[in-house]
Amino acid sequence: MVSRGLQNKIIAAEIRLSENTVKIHLHNIITKLGAHNRTEAAARFRSLQERH
Repeated sequence: MVSRGLQNKIIAAEIRLSENTVKIHLHNIITKLGAHNRTEAAARFRSLQERH
């Protein structure tokens, strides 16, 4: 959803979580990917998808 450019508020509504929960999960994902922000994390995700 992040790689599609969706905002945290929209992601939260679609998967029925609070916006704060989405922010926490995204922070953890960004950290694990070694990215600096959500845009870089999305780019890394797309790169990984292309390899598989």
